[in-house]
Amino acid sequence: MPKKKKKTKTKVSKKVKINKIKAKQDSKTVEKKTGSFGSDEKPEIKKIKKQPTEKRIYNLKDYVVYPKHGVGKIIAVEKAKIGEIDIQFYKILVEKEKLTLTVPINQQSKLRPISSINQINKCISILKTKPKIKRTMWSRRAQEYDQKINSGKVYELAEVVKDLNKNTDIIADQSYSERQLFEKAYERLKSEFEAVLKTTPEEVKKKMDKALGRAAIIETAE
Repeated sequence: MPKKKKKTKTKVSKKVKINKIKAKQDSKTVEKKTGSFGSDEKPEIKKIKKQPTEKRIYNLKDYVVYPKHGVGKIIAVEKAKIGEIDIQFYKILVEKEKLTLTVPINQQSKLRPISSINQINKCISILKTKPKIKRTMWSRRAQEYDQKINSGKVYELAEVVKDLNKNTDIIADQSYSERQLFEKAYERLKSEFEAVLKTTPEEVKKKMDKALGRAAIIETAE
């Protein structure tokens, strides 16, 4: 009886060895066919392409908006050589501030074209809405208003004008810093209205004051 048991063990061990050898051979053939990535072709390594920088071409006498200074007019397109590099740039006159800006064409991300008629109409509708009354400290609000004014975004500018507008002719109802910020935002918005609507400053002022409800105050004061 013990001899028969030994024979069965050797037979089983031989079968196990044969199965292991076959498994190794099968795995090698699979690797050869599929490769290490498990597919016929190696996966492509796609390079992430950088988004091309947009270069808008402005012409002479075009109006543009520079966030920190407002509306300006392109008075020249000039070239200069700095080192070995040729640079082309715009010369922009900001008439309200009596300032001439030099903006390289390849660094014009801050510039934007003046608003469309539809955007101006949207601004008028913003001016007609009720001002948002915030309960935060004036120093924090003043900082927020200043950031909106210098953002270059026409809707944010209209919101500042609307929020700081006082429907009263009493100067004491508005602090000095409030008046300063209001006038700054008002003049910025007014200059863009003038450039888009191509009308006189007086006509633009009437249009804005009417939307703000200031026209009635001025009439009663007179």
